Amino acid sequence: MESVTGIAGRRGRAGQPSGAGEVLELTLSGVAQGGWCVARDTGGRVVFVRHALPGERVRARVTDATATFARADAIEVLQASPDRVEPRCAHARPGGCGGCDWQHADLAAQRRLKSEVIRDQLRRIAGVERDVTVEPVPGDDEGLGWRTRVRFSVGPDGTAGLLAHRSHDVIAVGNCPIAHPLISEADVTGRRWEARSVEVVVSPASGERTVIVTPPGTASGHLRQQAAGRSWRVSAEAFWQVHPGAADTLAGAVLDTLRPQPGDVALDLFCGAGLFAGALAAQVGPGGAVIAVDADRAAVRDARHNLRGTPWARVYAGDVARVLARGGWPQPGIAVLDPPRPGASRRVIERLLTPRVAGRRRPGRRSLRRVAYVSCDPATLARDIAVFAEHGWRLAGLRAFDAFPMTHHVECVAALTPE
Repeated sequence: MESVTGIAGRRGRAGQPSGAGEVLELTLSGVAQGGWCVARDTGGRVVFVRHALPGERVRARVTDATATFARADAIEVLQASPDRVEPRCAHARPGGCGGCDWQHADLAAQRRLKSEVIRDQLRRIAGVERDVTVEPVPGDDEGLGWRTRVRFSVGPDGTAGLLAHRSHDVIAVGNCPIAHPLISEADVTGRRWEARSVEVVVSPASGERTVIVTPPGTASGHLRQQAAGRSWRVSAEAFWQVHPGAADTLAGAVLDTLRPQPGDVALDLFCGAGLFAGALAAQVGPGGAVIAVDADRAAVRDARHNLRGTPWARVYAGDVARVLARGGWPQPGIAVLDPPRPGASRRVIERLLTPRVAGRRRPGRRSLRRVAYVSCDPATLARDIAVFAEHGWRLAGLRAFDAFPMTHHVECVAALTPE
């Protein structure tokens, strides 16, 4: 990622930094976390710009500003990047839908940008120099038609749509190009609703679909998802990867990272419906053990159902750090963490690396030999890798997957080992 230097721009009235509504002429030097490109105005202030690409020169309208930085939308491209393409959605523009960040870049460029963001976050936050190639997820169709869960907001007129960037304004998008065809078939955006939101969840493997209307916001029933060579029951409100190929891809990456052996004891923290626990249970066999933990009750019910054929895999409900503090199982040799976007937290990591056995703390004894950390946020991943480093662990490997094409999100699987 390039540093933000040598950027031309202009100031607002009386030489003061430009405020919201001002138009700047900028040259973009790099990419930042969150779908932004980076420039500096003539006063040296950092400007984060959407709808632009590194190397481009644009006219950008400031949307909000402070004394030290500003956010802006590129409203005119004066010098285009060779990576620029025409967006596939008419609403992927300034003032339009905020769901897609990179529709104006071709897929190869999107993946290079995500690689740069991962590398930058690791360097700045974790102090780790690491290059990574963002890999496509099998089944991708030009980055479109992949999203199997979409939450539509409902506007004052009852129209269901998607929100503008950093706004509560509802944009009537019609059929979203990145939504799976099963979602489009539900025709949520073609009707009027007396609700705050309408969420559609589908399973491409089974063709099943659930629509959750809020209020009341409750959902019943389950969907059958397919991954790791088998079917999984997943409650409509529970977490499952939204790209049809992501769950299978990540399960394979986790097994490649952990290299489970028969008889191993494995932890699956933030286990969701039990995808990784089930894949690990098949590898460690009845002579081993898998301990899965999640705080979400619906996910725990699903995991227990999905793991009922492997009694050596047990599922615990509760806060992950608290369950780790209780312990009571043999010391694990391998572990996988798949936390939500805010990350695993220092408390979870420290309790993982200093386990309790039979209710007693064993700070000097280490049998854990390998950890797979699955993350959808490079910044919190880097932060947590730094916590592992404080306890003598290093980043031994890293893979990244484009599980969210057209957006700034990216899925990573990090391999961590003790020094």
